[in-house]
Amino acid sequence: MKKSRILLVDDHALLRHGLALILGYQKDVTVVGEAENGKAAIALAEETKPDLVIMDLMMPVMDGIEATAQIKAKVPEAKVIVLTTFSTSDGIAKALKNGASGAIFKSAADTELIKMIRQV
Repeated sequence: MKKSRILLVDDHALLRHGLALILGYQKDVTVVGEAENGKAAIALAEETKPDLVIMDLMMPVMDGIEATAQIKAKVPEAKVIVLTTFSTSDGIAKALKNGASGAIFKSAADTELIKMIRQV
């Protein structure tokens, strides 16, 4: 079974590590890296060539909207799921326009995220 390679991007280390632990229990995914902002995510995506990036929308240095566009330009085969606490459709719409495949709220259950990962 081929494992989906996932890059986690969020400015909160606790959230990144928690997601990595949750995903570590899944037999069909592996976390290939973690980044604390969009700029670091772009460099790590070029290096690790993930199948999927789970991207926070709002971060310092570079937000997830711009990082999504740049990752899709440099690693076009990578899919992006936007992860956010904000229910504003404007930011999500911009990320989708920049190439994100979907969005999920941080308040969602872990099972919802895993289901979306497998769908994307």
